[in-house]
Amino acid sequence: MTGFIGILSLDSRFPRIRGDAGNPDSYDLPARVRVIEGADSPKIVQDGRPAPELAARFIAAARELEAEGAIFITSTCGFLVSMQHEIARAVRVPVMLSALSLLPLLRLADRKAVFGILTASAASLGPGALKAAGVKPEDVRIRGLDHVPIFGGTFLAAKEAQPDRFDRAAMEAAVIEAARGLIEAHPEVTLILLECGNLPPYAAAIAQATGRPVQSILDGVRLFT
Repeated sequence: MTGFIGILSLDSRFPRIRGDAGNPDSYDLPARVRVIEGADSPKIVQDGRPAPELAARFIAAARELEAEGAIFITSTCGFLVSMQHEIARAVRVPVMLSALSLLPLLRLADRKAVFGILTASAASLGPGALKAAGVKPEDVRIRGLDHVPIFGGTFLAAKEAQPDRFDRAAMEAAVIEAARGLIEAHPEVTLILLECGNLPPYAAAIAQATGRPVQSILDGVRLFT
């Protein structure tokens, strides 16, 4: 398949290491990032659609990427699931903005599975976001990283307050601790889904630490490309 993957990216300052959904080297095909100016984490990580002016920028950017030759559109933030249908209608190429959109497919594949979601913000992953993904709240177990200082201070702060570097090992340790906490609280979980596009760099470590398979937005993109 020729062409490139178009990535709708939040406006951020922190480094997007290999494996992050905003790093073009995280994908099996060439990828092109389009940063949506003004769309930093506090404006997007919420249980609902972004403000109209930001939503319009996301739609315009998706159309621009398609016009440039994108064969698939994805994003760096799982909370953009609130715009999944809108952006999919705006372009003619496949769109998957959030790993949350994998859940209905995973449910069809395994009716007995119990899904745990590791998310940037449990407080923001409410019924609106889950409904947009086609998921019932009672069908998932959720653990957030919003109260983890290194994670929240890096990825959830306003752009001007974000660091321009972070300790990868310390971040991985914090993410693994949260994943283990998810399993300790909900041992029935059989698969962990990473809502956040900053989490895939740690997917293998999470799987090893918890003994559960892990899925992310990168797995969703691979299904289509």
